Amino acid sequence: MTHTRPVAFYAPLKSPNHPLPSGDRTMARLLMKALDRAGYAPYLASELRTLDKTGDPLQQEHIRQRSLEEASRLIEHYKALPEHSRPRLWFTYHVYYKAPDWIGPCVAQALNIPYAVAEGSRAAKRAHGSWALGHKGAETALDKADAIFVMTAHDREALEAARPPHQVLVDFPPFLDVQDWPAPSALPSPGSEPRLLTVAMMRKGDKLASYSILAAALERIQHLPWSLDIVGDGEANEDIAELFSSLASRVRYHGRIENRTDLRALYESADLFVWPAVNEAYGMVLLEAQALGCPVLAGAYGGVASVVKHGETGMLTHPGDIAAFADGLSNLLQDRDLLRSLGTNAQRFVRQERDLDHAALRLRNALEPLTARVGA
Repeated sequence: MTHTRPVAFYAPLKSPNHPLPSGDRTMARLLMKALDRAGYAPYLASELRTLDKTGDPLQQEHIRQRSLEEASRLIEHYKALPEHSRPRLWFTYHVYYKAPDWIGPCVAQALNIPYAVAEGSRAAKRAHGSWALGHKGAETALDKADAIFVMTAHDREALEAARPPHQVLVDFPPFLDVQDWPAPSALPSPGSEPRLLTVAMMRKGDKLASYSILAAALERIQHLPWSLDIVGDGEANEDIAELFSSLASRVRYHGRIENRTDLRALYESADLFVWPAVNEAYGMVLLEAQALGCPVLAGAYGGVASVVKHGETGMLTHPGDIAAFADGLSNLLQDRDLLRSLGTNAQRFVRQERDLDHAALRLRNALEPLTARVGA
C-alpha cells in the first residue's frame, strides 16, 4: 500500500465486486477510489450482503446472526495485526432498513476507531412491521456513526432530525470519475431525427415502472420525429419489449453494455437521455449522461434533483406523471438548440462540480479530524 492509513470499506447492499452492474456497485467502487485519492488505503472488509427485499423477519434475523459472526471474526483478525496495519476507520456505503450494517459499529467500537457512513437513510415508518429488525439495525448504525456523508437533500431532513450530538453531517453529492469517461474528440453532427437514450437494468418493480411511464409518454408523441436506444437487460426484458411493441420501429435494443467505449458512443450520439426514475435514490446514469454532454429528462424522485439541475443541465418532471413526461419530451424535441445548450451545461457541471477530485477533497476534510486521533 502506498498510503499508511488503512480503511475498512463495506457495502452491505451490494459489494463493489458484485457481478451485476448497478448504480450502487458503481458508487461503491467510486467511493473506494475517492478514499484512495484522499490519502487513505481502502480495502473491502467483507462481502456479506444484508439485503432483504421482501420483508422477511426470519431472513433478517439470519442476516443479523451471520453479520455478528462476521464482526467477531474481523475483530479477532484485526486485533492480531500490528497496530499500523489495523484500520484507522470503518467506512460503510449505503445503510437503510432493507440493508442495515450490523458489522461496522461492532468492529469500530471494539477497535476504538471512527465509524463513517455514506448515503444513510432513515425511515421512521419502518419501525414496525415486516422490516422492523432491518430498521433497527439501520437506525443503530446511523446513531453510532461519527460522520454521515449525505448524498441527497432528500435524506438530509430525517438525518438532521435524529442526529446525535457527537455526529457530523457532511453534504456529499453524488460524483463520478470523469477520467473513466473521456471527453469526445468531436461533437457528433446532429441527425435528421432526435435520438433518445435510456440505460437501465430490466428488472421488475421500480425499473419496470419507469419503462412503463417512458413507453406511455412516447406513445403520446408519435407525431414527432425521434428514435430510442435502450441499453439494459434482465428478467423483465420481455415485459419491456411488450410495453414498446407499438413503437417497435423506432426502438433499438442493445442489451447490456459494460464496455465504456461502446457506451460512450451511445451517450455522445444521443440528443437526450430519458428516464422517469421511479424511486431512484439519484441515478448514476444521469450523471454519466451529463458528463458526456447529453442532457437529461427525468422524473423528480428522491435525490434526482441532486444530480440534474432543472432548466440548466436538463429538465425534471413531476414524479410518475406520464402527461408531464410526454410534455417535457415534446418541448425538448422541438428545440434542438436548447438541447445542445443543456448538453454543454451538463458536461461543464459534472466536470467542474461532480468529479473525483472534489469528492476526495470533501472526504479528506471531513475524515482528517476523526482519523488524526487514532493511534495518536
